Amino acid sequence: MSSMTKTKYLMVDRSKLEKSVIKKASIDDLKQKVRSLLTHKIHGISFSPYTEDQNPAKFDWITPEQIESRLSIVKPYVNWIRTFSCTLGNEAIAQIAKKHGLKTLVGAWIGDDLDMNEAELDNVIRIAKEGNADMVAIGNEVILREDIPLELLISYLKRFKAAVPHVPVGYVDAYYTFANEPELVDVCDVIFANCYPFWEKCSLEQSVSYMKEMYAFVKKVSKDKEVIISETGWPSKGEAFGDAKPAYEHAAKYFIDTYEWANKSNIKVFYFSSFDETWKVDDEGEYGAYWGLWDHKGIMKF
Repeated sequence: MSSMTKTKYLMVDRSKLEKSVIKKASIDDLKQKVRSLLTHKIHGISFSPYTEDQNPAKFDWITPEQIESRLSIVKPYVNWIRTFSCTLGNEAIAQIAKKHGLKTLVGAWIGDDLDMNEAELDNVIRIAKEGNADMVAIGNEVILREDIPLELLISYLKRFKAAVPHVPVGYVDAYYTFANEPELVDVCDVIFANCYPFWEKCSLEQSVSYMKEMYAFVKKVSKDKEVIISETGWPSKGEAFGDAKPAYEHAAKYFIDTYEWANKSNIKVFYFSSFDETWKVDDEGEYGAYWGLWDHKGIMKF
């Protein structure tokens, strides 16, 4: 498909979308509902154990001790964790998570550093062979960032499939990527779609209805393969982004609406994210720092 015909974002009339089921609710009511959903456990969460003084972009290492500490916070509330990397200490997360009875979607970070890509691939293959990966994701938004050619990414996926054929593997990217690159659908066992109404400037009231459209869009091009929402979320702080407005109350409402729909429709969703990550301010501005269900100290926001 040529670059001139690539799909980017949905062409839907947002004025016709259903609005949030949550009308007026007190902060205490929202907190109670969030806690109730978490107590019954959500499907999964994007897990990053980095603390306030660490930054993976600066190649900071994480320790097994901090992994244990961070995992102990989220463990009672989730069935799965999703990881993003298999280097810089992240390669220990899956084994520790399995020890705690959690399911793992293990991610290999793929970027423009080809030597680091090789290290990520070697480690994720080893982790899967050792039985510590229930699913694997080779790459996260690589095509969106234009880090490497599509052909090289596909070769990485094929290499994993040849090495560990019994572990389902897929690739994570914005939902519309799979319409643009059908070769990715062919090589993946499962489709991992990032669905962010926020980043498409959608109002909170229509955001989950919009996400339903995103999910349906991916299903149409999935060739009957399983589609999992690998990321979605809403920041609790920051400036307005079009009609999308970060706020403590909005983050709670989005979480509630998301899992009311996901649980009713049997949709698997990995929520983004576990903890606030202030290091992301450098790349994403204030928006990037406040997506966690827990703050950077590990205190549950709701």
